[in-house]
Amino acid sequence: MRPPPVIITAALTGSRIGKEQTPAIPITPDEIAREGIAAWRAGAAILHVHVRDAEGRGAQDMDAFRRVTTVLRAETDAILCLTTSGIPGRNLPTEERIAPLSLRPEMASFDAGTIRMEAGVFCNGPEFLEKLADEARVRGVKLELECFTHEMIRTALRFHAEGRIPAPLHFQFVTGTRYGMPGTAQTLVDAVAMLPEGSTWSVIGAGRAQTPMAMLALVMGGHVRVGLEDTIYYRRGQLATGNAQLVERAVRLAGEIERPVATPAQARALLGLS
Repeated sequence: MRPPPVIITAALTGSRIGKEQTPAIPITPDEIAREGIAAWRAGAAILHVHVRDAEGRGAQDMDAFRRVTTVLRAETDAILCLTTSGIPGRNLPTEERIAPLSLRPEMASFDAGTIRMEAGVFCNGPEFLEKLADEARVRGVKLELECFTHEMIRTALRFHAEGRIPAPLHFQFVTGTRYGMPGTAQTLVDAVAMLPEGSTWSVIGAGRAQTPMAMLALVMGGHVRVGLEDTIYYRRGQLATGNAQLVERAVRLAGEIERPVATPAQARALLGLS
């Protein structure tokens, strides 16, 4: 059987990278929205949205989220996936982290466990995850199950078994980070083998792992996330000019193996979004 069209997600800014590292990183709501529009035009069906504060730091600022989502909804038909990650190394209150769900995005992130990161401990305890899962279910928001380790996959499956996260499940495997799953083919083989029938999955390759992991996902029938949140480089020693450039490469790679790129409407059907 031919694989389904590939859903490309663009992760526009994240919470850590500053202008001193690359001038391409969007910081203000207007910059983030413009990057989102450009990535959508390049072929991204999903836009993964973080926002920043006035100093350029990651924030769960509802005014900034509202400004970005208003523009993206007006100018694109992309699926918006708003972050609930907070800021790694800073323990934000649960209500502040889940506040973006009040904007009724089609998707939101669900980081399925606690992990050490370069910026500190990224804490996602059971009480936070339960509150997030329950709130998303009530509001009809589909959770993107971000898993940095195989244990996090098991945690997400446990939440599903408890009825807190309804099917169909969509997993986002995070590979290539220092303390999580390595960016290897065996990682994807093992992770995909854990998923229940009917699930969809995508892969993040952090840093230099972005393109190799995207290529593996394409040939394995999975989906792909690219963007400046995950790497600021187009190739070794060459900064990316923006999110659109990274999306365009994923589109070209899909074309080389004759795999079509999903439109937002096709992505909604594949993900079971109403």
